[in-house]
Amino acid sequence: MKQWYEQLFENYSKKYDEESFTQGTMGECDFIEKEINHIERTQILDIGCGTGRHSIELRKRGYSIEGIDLSQTQIERAIEKSKTEGLKIDFKVADARKLEFESEFDLVIMICEGAFSLMETDDMNYQILKNASKALKPKGKLIFTALNALFPLYHSVKDFINSGAEKGATSENTFDLMTFRDHSVYETEDDSGNKLSLKCNERYYAPSEVSWLLKSLGFTMVDIYGAKLGEFSRTDRLTTEDYEMLVIAER
Repeated sequence: MKQWYEQLFENYSKKYDEESFTQGTMGECDFIEKEINHIERTQILDIGCGTGRHSIELRKRGYSIEGIDLSQTQIERAIEKSKTEGLKIDFKVADARKLEFESEFDLVIMICEGAFSLMETDDMNYQILKNASKALKPKGKLIFTALNALFPLYHSVKDFINSGAEKGATSENTFDLMTFRDHSVYETEDDSGNKLSLKCNERYYAPSEVSWLLKSLGFTMVDIYGAKLGEFSRTDRLTTEDYEMLVIAER
């Protein structure tokens, strides 16, 4: 049986490019460039590249980049867009849980829930981080965004208390305080206009969890900030109002 994220991206590449959360590409690439000191020889791997928006923009700026995604249609769209732009980029279908790269890249990016956080088990999410780490050269850097558990944790507890649920009322929260997973129904339309109703299961992470996972993989410096759409910055302190966190890890 296909997972919800596989069903969603079967025929959702054009609609995906129109979503509001995909409109911050330029600013996000500005931040990535700054993080690699504008060194054009930087070798970059884009995990969960989707329709290639970050890969294409970074290639335009002169960087060598490879993009991988689990979805065939997303990759096809990425290839189509890169050809239209006259760019040569190696896009291919691949499962981030089963990558075989080893010490090949200076930078790995996973932006906008690029694979990480979407998997149905914590072990799978960890395997993605492990493979991203393995793909990096000894002095490599990892930049990714992840769902911020502080957001639903704070709001779930606040709403729970305000609703009187602690006195016996039922709670409508979809966020599981024991697993940090949010179980919800996502309704949208695919590129053909077919209505989709998908039962989503996403994992939110506490900053301390992310730091521990990355340090267990050999990263010595882990910095975490709030992830503002199109405005990534090291000056944005992570708060309970940030839906996503921006993570920068270095060896």
